[in-house]
Amino acid sequence: MLIDFKDEDFESKIKKEDVSVIQFSAEWCGPCKALKPVMDKLAGEFKDKAGFYYADIEDGGINTGSAAGIRGVPTVIVYKKGVEVDRKVGGVPESHMKEFLDKNI
Repeated sequence: MLIDFKDEDFESKIKKEDVSVIQFSAEWCGPCKALKPVMDKLAGEFKDKAGFYYADIEDGGINTGSAAGIRGVPTVIVYKKGVEVDRKVGGVPESHMKEFLDKNI
């Protein structure tokens, strides 16, 4: 299950966790809505390896999204101790997202 992300979580959680995954999205975004259940499922599969978060770039995650240079949503970024390791932009099938996470976690 994805945890709702707020900007202050970057300092208090993302920088302290070994691995964090943030799905940057927007309320109006169709592909974001389609990706959310996939990410919820994968968050369960990878729960012992990483923290999983859902950041709305127009609400709680606006500053973090801006700092990360988010240009399109959905964008999924993998962080290690707060440092970006890799990102995937756009709605992708579950198998592609699982491969992306396997490679980066």
